[in-house]
Amino acid sequence: MTTLSTPEAAVLEHRLTASDRCDSCGAQAYIAAEVNGSELLFCAHHGRKYEEKLRAIATSWHDETARLHEAV
Repeated sequence: MTTLSTPEAAVLEHRLTASDRCDSCGAQAYIAAEVNGSELLFCAHHGRKYEEKLRAIATSWHDETARLHEAV
């Protein structure tokens, strides 16, 4: 996640969008993991469910679950 600063306010750019879907259930993805050169996308629930096993083999782990607590 990248943070850009502007004089008026900080603007956040998120890599995952509403069109990115969980590979397990189809819900909106908030976690992306790269495993063996392939990207796997997970909702917060499935990301947490598989996190321990995936982190051991993933070459990258991108977590945007904090967005679930942002004010709309």
